[in-house]
Amino acid sequence: MSRLLRAVALLILVAACGSGNFSAPRNLDNACSIVDQRPKYLTAMRKAERKWGIPVYVQMATIHQESKFIGNARTPYQFALGVIPMGRQSSAYGYSQALDATWDEYRDTEGGRGAKRDRIDDATDFMGWYMNETTRRLGISKGDARNQYLAYHEGRTGFARGSYNAKPWLLRVAAQVGERAQMYRVQLVSCGKI
Repeated sequence: MSRLLRAVALLILVAACGSGNFSAPRNLDNACSIVDQRPKYLTAMRKAERKWGIPVYVQMATIHQESKFIGNARTPYQFALGVIPMGRQSSAYGYSQALDATWDEYRDTEGGRGAKRDRIDDATDFMGWYMNETTRRLGISKGDARNQYLAYHEGRTGFARGSYNAKPWLLRVAAQVGERAQMYRVQLVSCGKI
């Protein structure tokens, strides 16, 4: 085997090992279809539910809203004058769209330095950790997807101040997250996943 052929083969092998499948599952309106396509998602969410008490359907609805189940999702770039790139809207990244500072807090207190936002196991554990703390500090039920989402989006301090009340678009989105969580719950019950 020639050196060039071996080098190309090695490069392909390394690239295949390092790349992840970050594409979204098909039919995001069907929870049973999502977990049938990606059984690892359900395993991760069940583990987070056992550890933190946040129902699978609440996690699923939040991940749907935040990243549409795309593991390496990022916020869009901002442009000055419509053409000059100014960076991304925020540092949100991964399935849970966790911000850098919040992710660092999670890793320091719970997830360990090796936790990654683009791994479903770590993302669901983060979400469980965050929402459990929201319940502890603000008294929001773990099954209340709407208010958990508002606190997740605005931060706990923002939620406590009621900052979301000045954002009608966010109230609509949070209501949709709540409705999706209930839809996912019914679907997961019907296919025997919860």
